[in-house]
Amino acid sequence: MRPLALILATAGGAGYLPVAPGTWGSGVALVLCWAWVAAGGGALGFVVATVALTALGVWAANATEQIYGQKDDGRIVIDEVAGQWWTLVPVVVWASDGAFFPSLVTAFVLFRLLDIAKPGPVRWAERSFPGGVGVMADDVVAGLMGAVVMFTGLWALGGMA
Repeated sequence: MRPLALILATAGGAGYLPVAPGTWGSGVALVLCWAWVAAGGGALGFVVATVALTALGVWAANATEQIYGQKDDGRIVIDEVAGQWWTLVPVVVWASDGAFFPSLVTAFVLFRLLDIAKPGPVRWAERSFPGGVGVMADDVVAGLMGAVVMFTGLWALGGMA
């Protein structure tokens, strides 16, 4: 199980990239989301996959913290993948074809800003939980905040399918 935990926690190795591994993790999430949509994956399936990815991320982050012997090691980027997917949920569910790509880029930038700036609830989540839940919590909260902004933007700009 150790190799599986490391592969998941590092998003297939993106966490080992030397500069801005969290941004690379978010990039992996973007590519996987685009592939999901291009393959005809449905919106409900994406939501279910996001929940499952989050749960697997808790397990993988917890196991990998134990392997590395360090809390929230920078090589662990599954939290960015899951958080980015939460921000992308409204894009997959509601974005019209014409709004999909611009929404994808907007969601990427928005999530990275929320993850880096750590506004109130994100910072609280980061400090409030131990282990894998603690690794994942701040990014999931940032992702959910991003999802609210993306839904509101899609609705306000008429980019909903």
